[in-house]
Amino acid sequence: MNDNGLESGPKSLESSVAEFVQTNENYYSKEFAKIQGTNGFAFSWNMMAALCGPLWGAMRGAWGFFWTFLVLELFALVQIGRGLWGELGADQLARYEKLLANIARREQQAKELVAAGDQADADAKLKIADNLKRVAAEAKEKADLASTEALSILLTGLAILLVVKLLEGFLANRTYEKQYLKWRANPSVPSGVSKPSVWWGVFLLVAIWPLTLFRFTVADPDGKLSALTGGFLGGKLTITEFPIKRELFSYLAKIGDRGFDWLAVNFSHVFNGITLGIRKVLDGLEIVLIETPWPVVMIVIVVMALRLAGPGVAAFTAIALAYLAFMGLWELSMITVALIGAGAALCIIIGIPLGIWFGKSKRAYSFAEPVLDFMQTMPAFVYLIPIIAFFGTGKPPGVLATLIFAMPPVIRLTALGMRGVPESTKEAAVAFGCSKWQLLTNVELPLAMPSIMTGINQTILMSLSMVVIASLIGAEGLGALILEALQYAAKGQGLLGGLAILLCAMVIDRIAQGMYRRKVKGN
Repeated sequence: MNDNGLESGPKSLESSVAEFVQTNENYYSKEFAKIQGTNGFAFSWNMMAALCGPLWGAMRGAWGFFWTFLVLELFALVQIGRGLWGELGADQLARYEKLLANIARREQQAKELVAAGDQADADAKLKIADNLKRVAAEAKEKADLASTEALSILLTGLAILLVVKLLEGFLANRTYEKQYLKWRANPSVPSGVSKPSVWWGVFLLVAIWPLTLFRFTVADPDGKLSALTGGFLGGKLTITEFPIKRELFSYLAKIGDRGFDWLAVNFSHVFNGITLGIRKVLDGLEIVLIETPWPVVMIVIVVMALRLAGPGVAAFTAIALAYLAFMGLWELSMITVALIGAGAALCIIIGIPLGIWFGKSKRAYSFAEPVLDFMQTMPAFVYLIPIIAFFGTGKPPGVLATLIFAMPPVIRLTALGMRGVPESTKEAAVAFGCSKWQLLTNVELPLAMPSIMTGINQTILMSLSMVVIASLIGAEGLGALILEALQYAAKGQGLLGGLAILLCAMVIDRIAQGMYRRKVKGN
C-alpha cells in the first residue's frame, strides 16, 4: 500500500489514471507510465493538444498551459495577420498623400503670387514646396519598403506558430502528468474533462483574440471601429479608451475636493494637534542634535554605538559622522536624522503592537491586509495630496507621509513572526503556568524577534526613501539638497547628498541591529 491507500504496480497506476483522465484512459496510462519510467527526457506527443492548443488546456483544467499558449499563439497570429492584411506602411502612405496635398497648395499659392507680381513670396512658396517634395519622397520610400516586408513577417508568424504547436504537443502530457501527481495528493485538483472549463476557454479566446488581432493588424483601428459603430456612443468607441465621458471624472474629482475641504475645516483642531505634537518632537530632537556642538554629539553617538552594538559598529559610525561633518552637511544631516528617527520610531511604536494583534487574530489581519496592501502599493507621491490638504507643508507632514509609507513592513513581519511561533512551544509554556503576558513577553516575542528586527530594518530603509519625496512638501534636510540637485542637474551634489542620506540610515540601522545581536549573544 502507498501513502494514498492505493496498491502499487501497473494496475493501480492504470486505474488511478483512468479515474483522473476519465476519457482516453489507455493513451494517458501509457504516456504517464513512459514519463514516470524515464529518468531523462521522455518523448511524448499529444496530437489533440497540438491541434487545439489552449483549448486542450482549458478542457483538462490545465490553466497554466492555457494562458501560456494563448499568449504565444496570439503573438504568432498577430504576425500572420500583419503579413496578410496588416496594411504595412499605411501611416507613411497617408503622410505621403498629405504632403502631396500640401505641395499642391503651395504651388497654387506661388502661381497666384506670380500673377499678382509678388515674385519674392512666390519663390519662397516654391522653395518650401521643393523641401516638402524631398520629405514626401522619403515617406513614399518608407511606405514601399514597409509593404515589401509583409512576406517576411508572414513567414515569421508561420514559423512561430509551428514552433508553438510543436511545444504544445511535446509539453502537454508532461504538464498533465504533473497535474495528475498533484491530484493524487490533493483530489480537489481539476480532473477529467470539464464542460464549464471548455466554455470558459472558448469565451476567453473569443474575448481576447479578435480584438487584439484587430488592434495590431489593422491600420487606424480606432477610426475603423468608430465607422463600424456608426452613431453608437457618438461614433467615438475605441479599443484603447473605455467609452465613459470625461465629465464623470471631473464630477467625481469635484466631489473629492469638497470632501477634503469639509474634513479639513471640521477637523482642523485634530489635524493641528497632531501637527503640533510632531513638531515639538522634531524641535526637541533638532535642539539636541544641532544646537549641541557637533563634536559632542559625535562622541555621544559613537560611545552609544560602542556600548549597544560593539566596536565594529562604533568604528563605522565614527567614519560616517566624520564624513557628514567634514563635508559641511552636519546640520542638514541632523535634520534628516530627526525626520528619519521620528518617522521610524512612530512606525515601530504603532506597528509592532498592531503586528502582534494581527499575528494572534486571523480575523483582524484579514481586515487589515487590504489596508496594508493599499499603503504599500499606492505611489508615494499620492500620499502627499491628503497630507497637504489636512496638515499643510513642512516637516511634520513629511513625518506623517513617512508613517503611512514605511509602517506596513514592520506590521507584516511582526505578524509573520508571531504566527511562526510553534504551537507546541506555546502549549508547553501554558502547561508550566505561564500567563498570557508572560507567554507574550518571554516566549512569543523572543522567538518572533528575528522577523520583527527584519521589519524594523525595512521600515528604516523605507523611511529613508521618503526623505527626498517629503522635501517636495517643505521637509528640509538632505532631501532638499537632493531635490535641488535634480532641479539643476548637479550630479556631484546629488551623489554626495545621496551618500550622506545612506550613511544616516545605515548608522541608525546598524546600531539597532547590533544591539539585538549582542543581546542574543549575551543570552
